[in-house]
Amino acid sequence: METDSVVTGPDGLPRCPWGTATDDYREYHDTEWGRPVRGDDALFERMCLEGFQSGLSWLTILRRREGFRAAFSGFVIARVAGFTAEDTRRLLADPGIIRNRAKIEATVHNARVLAGWTPGAFTELIWSHAPPAEGRPAPRSHADIPAVTGESAALAKALKKQGLRFVGPTTAYALMQACGLVNDHLAGCHAR
Repeated sequence: METDSVVTGPDGLPRCPWGTATDDYREYHDTEWGRPVRGDDALFERMCLEGFQSGLSWLTILRRREGFRAAFSGFVIARVAGFTAEDTRRLLADPGIIRNRAKIEATVHNARVLAGWTPGAFTELIWSHAPPAEGRPAPRSHADIPAVTGESAALAKALKKQGLRFVGPTTAYALMQACGLVNDHLAGCHAR
């Protein structure tokens, strides 16, 4: 039975309720979500996937993740930055990804912007917006988790100032959650 607090799965482990919904969610919840991610290419992938998720279910993105990785050259910034109009046409015809022109073009644009940065600068910018962990209580229910914070709004503003697209404050907060800048696993969750 799903509640708004932790749910004990068949394996006896308490999880955030969403982490018990499907095998895909359980794997992602237990091994990735909320774990610190560093590295420009790794963070670029997560930022892009969060952007593609906008308006859709995260499960849709998870189930197409390998398709996204194949289509976008493993999200290696230098490779994606070299994509051409022909690559955009290829991506728009690829059933393994979300075929949204604006999101595809934003991904290529963002790679081109980031390709001009000093290696590590993107990681540094992202992590400079992590709020202090101390004093931040563990959420007890989904209602305790915000969609936007001051830090995510500041991160979105900083990314946009650098010319990046599809990086609003809600997407920025989802990125912060996914990449371990904040720990929004519920109190009592084994992954916390």
